[in-house]
Amino acid sequence: MSAWTTVQATLVDEFSDAADVEQLTRAGLRILLAALLGGVLGFEREQQGKAAGVRTHMLVALGAAIFVMIMQFEEAHTDALSRVIQGIAAGVGFLCAGTILKSDDSGQIKGLTTAAGIWLTTAIGVAVGLGNETVAILATVMALIILSVLRKILERLENRHEGGGNSP
Repeated sequence: MSAWTTVQATLVDEFSDAADVEQLTRAGLRILLAALLGGVLGFEREQQGKAAGVRTHMLVALGAAIFVMIMQFEEAHTDALSRVIQGIAAGVGFLCAGTILKSDDSGQIKGLTTAAGIWLTTAIGVAVGLGNETVAILATVMALIILSVLRKILERLENRHEGGGNSP
């Protein structure tokens, strides 16, 4: 066997994790969707001037999806998959904790919504990785409603309250 044939056989063996075109397509679509949904949420946060923006949210969703996809494609038992998801949730907790800051001057806590958004983005990535794309898309839409629409409603109510209290 020639050296080139050995290299070819090794390459085929190393990339044999994609059993067929269907599995490769499924993996590619899930990876793309996880990154896109994470990017949508990250874009909203970036528009609000938050530190965790598009790239952070895309990477979080992508990473979560890959962790569960690996286990699922390896046909891991439910208990093993459950442990992976628990590990993802615990691990992202450290990332989220880094986004929360307490101001010593006013006692205000900032970054809770960003942390919750990263946490949710992780769940969306897990959903996509498990093949629950519809759940992931619906969760992303709901998150956008909460982050954008609800924020505007709350701001209007706050402005009315402040304006109403000052009138004679």
